[in-house]
Amino acid sequence: MGKIPERPEMIFPQLTADYRKVFGDELVALILYGSGADRHYIPGKSDLNFLVVLTERGMEDLEKAMAVATRWRKSRVATPLFMTKDYIGAALDAYPIEFLDMKLNHVMVYGEDVLTTLEIRPEYLRLQVERELRGKLLLLRQRFLETEGKDKELRRLIRESLPAFLTAFKALLWLLGREIPRERPEIVEAAARAAGVGAETFRKCLLVREGKDNYSPGEIMALLREYLREIAGLCRRIDELSFPTAG
Repeated sequence: MGKIPERPEMIFPQLTADYRKVFGDELVALILYGSGADRHYIPGKSDLNFLVVLTERGMEDLEKAMAVATRWRKSRVATPLFMTKDYIGAALDAYPIEFLDMKLNHVMVYGEDVLTTLEIRPEYLRLQVERELRGKLLLLRQRFLETEGKDKELRRLIRESLPAFLTAFKALLWLLGREIPRERPEIVEAAARAAGVGAETFRKCLLVREGKDNYSPGEIMALLREYLREIAGLCRRIDELSFPTAG
């Protein structure tokens, strides 16, 4: 403990032991999700995100986890999400994107796999995807104006904003019944193609994010305008999707 693990699984035994010591049989599951659960984990840069599932009785003693959570932060283990099975079931309509992402990309560390069997309702997911995309579009427009058209700031905006769309893009592919690629660039491009918006625009944005472009300031400004237009198109495409009403 205290060292940054080269691979997430290196800390699984001790982390499990620590939470088992604190909660005993009230610990239902310990699950890794996020970048640590796929090939995008970078030691020293990526945080490790865990879902801790407790019984209702265990949740009443949540303060027992304070010391453990604090110690593990030295190893870049983020403070876990603590939930009960009932909470997860009741929250699927409010946070379907987040639970879908966990369901598609997680590693069991201990206990019961409460994610694989989750039933994600497409009508709930569509609503949240639209809300997320529209909210991010508003923020993107706002930050675009704040760049004052400066090349460096426009590039920064593209680099920093693109990953924020990733989870929504994966949810969109799931809604459309498309295969979800493993690599992030392919996810972005596949979502653009599936939604009928400009995949080329997102390819260019990915080049900027990776520092592999040679675009002039004028071309970067034009790319940002295309980027805004294609995200707006994604919002319209999501709005056209319809599913049976939940009930």
